[in-house]
Amino acid sequence: MGKRILIVDDATFIRMIVKNILVPRGYEIAGEAANGKEAVQKYYELKPDLVTMDITMNEKDGLEAAKEIMALDADARIIMVTALGQERMLVDSFKIGVKDFVVKPFKPERLLTAVEKALA
Repeated sequence: MGKRILIVDDATFIRMIVKNILVPRGYEIAGEAANGKEAVQKYYELKPDLVTMDITMNEKDGLEAAKEIMALDADARIIMVTALGQERMLVDSFKIGVKDFVVKPFKPERLLTAVEKALA
């Protein structure tokens, strides 16, 4: 069984793209969340090996969700997936322990490299 990944993005099509890149490479999708609040809840329910986290979402943004997850599980592995122009938030995310980031729109190879690096 492959490593289990939680995909967090408010855009259904982005979650589908991420899934379509990861599943053929042997990764298992543990679950999906459409906002930061759901992400925190599903992280504790599903205990994934890795989270891909969008930054800009309703209810709770990805940075707040990542902080919450990292505060309760220092070993959590999170990759931020972000649009251009969010560099300041990326600096903050590295301070709390996020492993890497991928800028949208991304090439499949970039996402795979980030996932492999974070899980190594």
